[in-house]
Amino acid sequence: MSNYIPTIGIEVHVELKTRSKIFSNSKNGYGMGANTLTNVIDLGYPGTLPTVNEEVINIAIKAATVLHCKIRKMMNFDRKNYFYPDNSKNYQITQNRTPIGYDGYIEIDIDGKKKKIEIEEMHIEEDTCKSAHRKDVTLLDFNRAGVPLIEIVTKPCISSGEEAKLYLEKLRETLLYADISDCKIEEGSMRCDANVSIRKEEKDPFGTKAEIKNIGSISNVKLSIEKEIIRQQKLYDNHETFKPQTRRFDSKLNDTVLMRVKETGNDYRYFPEPDIPYLYLTDEQIFQARKTIPMTPDERRELYDKRNMSEVNREKIIAHRELSDFLNKLVETNLDFQIASNLLLGDISSYLNKKNKTLKETKLTQEKFTDLVEKVIDRTLTSKNIKDLLTDILEKDQSISELIKEKNISNITDDSILKEIIHKVLENNEESIKDYLSGHDRALKYLMGQVMKETKGSADPLLASNLLKEELESKK
Repeated sequence: MSNYIPTIGIEVHVELKTRSKIFSNSKNGYGMGANTLTNVIDLGYPGTLPTVNEEVINIAIKAATVLHCKIRKMMNFDRKNYFYPDNSKNYQITQNRTPIGYDGYIEIDIDGKKKKIEIEEMHIEEDTCKSAHRKDVTLLDFNRAGVPLIEIVTKPCISSGEEAKLYLEKLRETLLYADISDCKIEEGSMRCDANVSIRKEEKDPFGTKAEIKNIGSISNVKLSIEKEIIRQQKLYDNHETFKPQTRRFDSKLNDTVLMRVKETGNDYRYFPEPDIPYLYLTDEQIFQARKTIPMTPDERRELYDKRNMSEVNREKIIAHRELSDFLNKLVETNLDFQIASNLLLGDISSYLNKKNKTLKETKLTQEKFTDLVEKVIDRTLTSKNIKDLLTDILEKDQSISELIKEKNISNITDDSILKEIIHKVLENNEESIKDYLSGHDRALKYLMGQVMKETKGSADPLLASNLLKEELESKK
């Protein structure tokens, strides 16, 4: 196949984490019985009037800020007119001419380089109700009608499915950390559409565009874009053309499928929403909204790098918001963040997953955790001790010192005592010494097991392992 240059733009709809809907006082919730979170405004009864939810505006200000958008201080809502069963008013209230955010970006790392994915605009709008198709019948659930959305539209600056995937992952992470949305694609609170075209040369005009809708996961966004690029390449290589169209991703076929051809452009007959006055954002309102933004993922990366946390641990901690928030409360201390992150990501996470608990549901306070880290550093506690004590640490109010005393834990951390024990073990296992010197790694594990057995598990494993290696290496 000939080489082509792909041009990709992404549109993302994100439901906002508000208590109530955008234009009514109905609860903004998920998973409730059909049509239980509705009122006459959501249902589009004639004569009802929308009232703008101030919480929506404040969250949108936060979203525009973390997406590095300029914020429009004077804006209005518009009516987007179209007829469809999920839209009982026959129009959707959105922002066409005056989006709250514009000219933003999200920065991704691709092939070792940083790239800014430019955001053209971010606007506020209302969600429609949810359609459920049952054979020849369509059922409507208005619980979703009027749920506040932001739509985030990139410029056509994405060059591959991989870039699209990285952009969506970074976007999701950013919005999650700013408490803007829960971004659950499987529940529909984050929905992605991709616009894909290809051309031969940079100087050529953009090719015919296909829009891919209903993509159920971020990984499938990448796959659907790659499949669509291949489809268009084959058509152009065969000197064929196609009309602008809407396609959907079929996860069973792992390919895009035609939904409809766009014979003419959509004419939504936008006009200013007459029932909602213009909005004027003050500097104070913007300042107060921005004050509530938690530390962003990139700010956390910078912090963890300064505290000498490994890149692997850094990304794993950031992927677990609760662990990151817990650790950040100790940023003013001299805590060793690498050892702290090892503990949080290792035994503590294993316990939380096994018990299906959050950190808040345990007895682990910041003070107790700091003491735990310090006792690992001064070798009062070994990794084996921590495994033995972990349940008590997380379930009891006692201090680490009290638990150590109660369990009668004492570890051999004296080099001279450990060397004596190691010499004794080596004297009794000459064959294993020969195996080690011949390059058999299993011999080291066996000898280490003998040292731990001899000390009844009270040796510091790291110290014992280092001393054992030193003794073995001296025999070469």
